[in-house]
Amino acid sequence: MPNIASAKKRVRQTERRTVVNRDRRSRIRSSIKIVEETIAGGDKGAAQAALKSAQPEIMRGVTKGVLHKNTASRKISRLSARIKALS
Repeated sequence: MPNIASAKKRVRQTERRTVVNRDRRSRIRSSIKIVEETIAGGDKGAAQAALKSAQPEIMRGVTKGVLHKNTASRKISRLSARIKALS
């Protein structure tokens, strides 16, 4: 356990931030899972709509520091390629 006041404060901040980041990462994974399920269903229109709603959530993860920019771009690119291959 930290003894210095600033170190104690950093522990408190880290705990709060960990909860927020965990929730945000969970939301991102859930939105990706929804897109993958609609792709598996074979409905191109629904898959495009799901990707359109998931894309801002993924990029928000980049701005908040949960995901790396290239990781988010790669995920979006691969999902859109899979949707494109449905036709």
